[in-house]
Amino acid sequence: MHVPMTINQFLDRAALVAPDNVAIIDESDVLGNLGTLTYAEMRDRANGLSATLQQLGIREGDRVAIVSANSAKFLISFFGVSGSGRVLVPINYRLSKQDIAYIVEHSGASLVLVDPEVHDLVSDLRVPTIVLDGTDDAQLFAPLGERVRVAVDLSEDATCSINYTSGTTARPKGVELTHRNCYLNAMTFGWHLSVSDRDVLLHVLPMFHVNGWGMPYGATAMGAKHVVLRKVDGNEILDRVNREQVTLLCCAPAVVSSILDAHRARGKGSSVRSGVRIVVAGAPPPSKIVEQVETELGWEFIQIYGLTETSPLLTINRARPEWDDLAPSARATLLARAGVPAIGVEIAVSQSGEILARSNHVFRGYYNQEDATAEALEGGWFHTGDGGYLDGAFTVITDRKKDVIITGGENVSSIEVEDCLFRHEAVAEVAVIGTPDEKWGELVTALVVLRPGAVATKDELFAHCREHLAHFKAPKRIEFKEHLARTATGKLQKYKLREEYWKSPTTP
Repeated sequence: MHVPMTINQFLDRAALVAPDNVAIIDESDVLGNLGTLTYAEMRDRANGLSATLQQLGIREGDRVAIVSANSAKFLISFFGVSGSGRVLVPINYRLSKQDIAYIVEHSGASLVLVDPEVHDLVSDLRVPTIVLDGTDDAQLFAPLGERVRVAVDLSEDATCSINYTSGTTARPKGVELTHRNCYLNAMTFGWHLSVSDRDVLLHVLPMFHVNGWGMPYGATAMGAKHVVLRKVDGNEILDRVNREQVTLLCCAPAVVSSILDAHRARGKGSSVRSGVRIVVAGAPPPSKIVEQVETELGWEFIQIYGLTETSPLLTINRARPEWDDLAPSARATLLARAGVPAIGVEIAVSQSGEILARSNHVFRGYYNQEDATAEALEGGWFHTGDGGYLDGAFTVITDRKKDVIITGGENVSSIEVEDCLFRHEAVAEVAVIGTPDEKWGELVTALVVLRPGAVATKDELFAHCREHLAHFKAPKRIEFKEHLARTATGKLQKYKLREEYWKSPTTP
């Protein structure tokens, strides 16, 4: 027997098994919010969304874009749009009007759903838009009730979503993820994280980013509770964790730092719920951060590695039993690696040192970009663009291929240098890039953001690096910055950081 793996099955199961369980707690002070919904109510609204799209002439295979911060309506759209045979196009609401217009046009979206706070970003589009304000979209997200929902015969190979890459390089590409991709990623991820109906998932990660890494699907399948967080703030995250008894959240390393800073600012008398599983990806985290999460917060640190093109899960690093008796710093060093292949994933390294991957949740291809697709999937493997090596079963990421610094003929991993600098107590953020130099080709250059109130000189940081790194790896140039360019998910945009130096090279 062959039953297609389609993501609508996740919500159908939850509504059948746990109809009265709380499914979503929406932001209460946001225009158009849906309050608290049970799984029966969530499915009724998803089915109502599907029926209304049918009435609007949005057919199976048509694209529906959404430009919004996290919300209950975004969560419902995963099922009401994709689950009914349409294709969801989640768009980063922090992009410029021009970038959003490009994505809407490139994807061929027939309809755009937009958060009222960013309505101006789509005001010039020629595509019909509906504002998620509780009035303009009242019919769209109304429960199905007595209306009839048109059933579709979904294929697991049909496109579920088109997710545009986060922009650490130039123009974003549309990543086509199938129902099979999303289904297997959600099941594999949920299995590795031990997701159950007892879990409370705090949506810290933007839902537009690789469909919230697939956790909206996986948590829904098990009937877990979704708590919507609209804006990332360390204090608010700690408050929600305590108030809603959160057990699980996903985020980027930059968010982890904000949580730690907020916890320290509250003082020794404050408490936070322990035992929370925090899943981190987006960039290799400094081992010091890993140690602080486990020792200061009492949370379990889990690292994953993946890309938009892989739905995203490729590897997972969750502490093994044999690490239980290790010193916190030694345990943190082991947890800072990318991890071992997730179930159903194969990892290899090319002769040039590039990480390659194969799995059932590697994407179909780039939407309307056949040449780019062929290049990415050359030889039957997905080419990640990340450099690294295998340490037994563990994958270790050394750098993005384009971020490796070549100085005096030697390759330097910016990640290794960043990890060293981050161990200095005054450093809050750091990005290491190569800047032009006539003699060495590239200089190892560190852009540093100091912690509030902290003081450190360049000479002090130079000495710190030379003590812990080989001489050729230590920065030759250090500059202090107020902030560093990042994507919405916390990834450093090193191509932007490099621009000013390569356009107008200067001598340090």
